[in-house]
Amino acid sequence: MFQGEFNHTIDPKGRIIIPTQLRGELEGGFVVTKGLDGCLWLVDAPSWKNIQQEIQGMPFGLKEARTLSRFLIAGATDGGIDGQGRVFIPPSLREYAGLEKNVILAGVGSRLEIWDKSRYEQITDIEDMSAIAEKLVEFGIRL
Repeated sequence: MFQGEFNHTIDPKGRIIIPTQLRGELEGGFVVTKGLDGCLWLVDAPSWKNIQQEIQGMPFGLKEARTLSRFLIAGATDGGIDGQGRVFIPPSLREYAGLEKNVILAGVGSRLEIWDKSRYEQITDIEDMSAIAEKLVEFGIRL
């Protein structure tokens, strides 16, 4: 499980340091792909396998299923951590997420989200979290 927020920078070669406390979760391999809301997802191998199975189980007669499949899988890349604890983010993924210098790594359970810092600050600037929590109750989610 990934959790926590970490401020980092992306170097000119497109590498991000993964915090030491998160590296153990990635020993079995991982994938980096486009995420929702304009971030990237770094997903450990078992969770990625689950995502792929869910996608393969979708009815491909639905345009939305094909679109989601392309979005998540076509741009995905297998990741590795170098000797200094860095992960390389390909240019196409950096461009999608707007990653230039300051980034936030946000652990959100089964994945690590990689955000441009200013975009992350905008999306997490929520004035009324109570209203969101109340809306989720309608879907059976209880906090």
